[in-house]
Amino acid sequence: MTIPENSLEKDPQNPELYATFIPKVKKYKKELQDGILKEFKLPEELIPKKNGIDVTSIPEKIMTKKEIELTDLKAVDLVKAIASGVYSSVEVFKAYAKRATAAHQLTNCAMQMFVKEGLKRAEELDEYFQKNGKTVGPLHGVPVSLKEHYDIKGKVTHGGYVGLIENISTETNDCVQILYNAGAVFYIRTTEPQMLMHLCSKNNITGLAKNPRNTNLTTGGSSSGEGAIAAMKGSAFGVGSDIGGSIRSPAAFCGVWGLRPTQKRIPMTPMVPHSNKLQETVNCVLGPMARSAQDLELFMKVEVGAKPWEKDATLVPLPWRDVPLPEPSQLKVAICYDDGYVKPTPPIIRGLEHAAKRLSETGAKVIKWEPINARECALAASNAYNADGNKGQLDLLGLSGEPIVKLSQYQLNVGCGFDGQSVVEYQKDAGFRDQTRNKVLEQMKALDIDFIISPSYVSVAPLPETCHYWGYTSMWNILDFPNVVFPTGLSCDVKLDNPDTSYVARNEMENYEYKLYNDASLFQGAPINLQLTGRRWFDEELIKASQVIEEIVRA
Repeated sequence: MTIPENSLEKDPQNPELYATFIPKVKKYKKELQDGILKEFKLPEELIPKKNGIDVTSIPEKIMTKKEIELTDLKAVDLVKAIASGVYSSVEVFKAYAKRATAAHQLTNCAMQMFVKEGLKRAEELDEYFQKNGKTVGPLHGVPVSLKEHYDIKGKVTHGGYVGLIENISTETNDCVQILYNAGAVFYIRTTEPQMLMHLCSKNNITGLAKNPRNTNLTTGGSSSGEGAIAAMKGSAFGVGSDIGGSIRSPAAFCGVWGLRPTQKRIPMTPMVPHSNKLQETVNCVLGPMARSAQDLELFMKVEVGAKPWEKDATLVPLPWRDVPLPEPSQLKVAICYDDGYVKPTPPIIRGLEHAAKRLSETGAKVIKWEPINARECALAASNAYNADGNKGQLDLLGLSGEPIVKLSQYQLNVGCGFDGQSVVEYQKDAGFRDQTRNKVLEQMKALDIDFIISPSYVSVAPLPETCHYWGYTSMWNILDFPNVVFPTGLSCDVKLDNPDTSYVARNEMENYEYKLYNDASLFQGAPINLQLTGRRWFDEELIKASQVIEEIVRA
């Protein structure tokens, strides 16, 4: 349903308290600005003065041919080039530093930039390589971007909450540490929305991020900056997190790859906030955002290969399996054209039909998927987000008394909202979740299909601070089936994707979302990505299938 904007039942906003934090925010933003080094900076004359354009190619105007070539490489190929001595870690880093700096100048995707640290790390890796004739690990010299809310020892980590803007981490997130030990180079931490619970990017620290493919549109969220920097090729790959669509939404909106793995395979802690996601009806996961399926697999191999369960008892001791690429004729896929609650808009329908046609032409089995309990899953997920009656969120927002941004106000009221859940209600939703998991698996077996292709959102990237419906992604969060979002090579086209003005909405939510797509010209060039879902715990097969399916759909 649509929530009135004045429905904030318990108000943590405190203008007087917030005024004391404004100098701290200004200091933080100055440090971010100071992190833009002159040697990598995009000249002001190259920064467009208007929005609504594709800015992804602008960084190349200050890059050499060699720099463009190496930043065009997949991470898996970059690893090989560095290990064989074709490129040094320093020259790779400088090329990515240019792209990342320009990406931030053009899209406002960064929350912290520490390029000098990254350069020093690259120099140390080159010294090690020259001295020992080998790399330190499978990611030696690979520039990796990070969503801001993962703790890094000695750095401010605030998770988008103004009240934590001076919170200095005392240890480093386990997932991040594994990447570092493997040789990754860190230099940028990317933006997220207030509360980490929007499919958008607005916060009171750095504001909104812009979509690189059409700067009038949102990047998605909550891994907002990761979507933008991946589209701008400002890192070889990055790390996002997802509890309702927070990897898949920005990957879809920005036209890149994203993986939401099965829960409890990738270490999570420590991260900010530490306490307000303690419910277990829906589990948050960390996962990669990249430019190819192979790079998603590289991330997983490195993380799972480190045997993180030996340190973290909450993880499943499930080693990574090498599986072959399927032949197109071996693919068995069902297409979800509508979840029965909110119908996708014309560009997404076109993308689904295009994928079904291409796959059928290659001999794949393609049938229609009838969703199971989609609306109920979305509601149960929303209940879980607010199961504590928003106490955790209100406590964190109240630390500074910061203004509640538009989508935060909406999110605080979804599901059970400020009422929270009783133990009985909580258990009921958990039971419903487990029953639906088995119903989905039973239907997949009965239809003899291995994968489901669906939208990742009802439309292409919307305008900022408008998206309300997460059902196409949050359903899979609560059921915990893994997903890959992949590009189709298509984009919104005003000539092909005019709004369906004859469609009569079935409910208030559908009416709201459909009206957001009221003028195709606003969304011109927005990527059309799709979501591929596999069976729980079979992330390996999912990634391999996504590689083949994307190649077929793009052909």
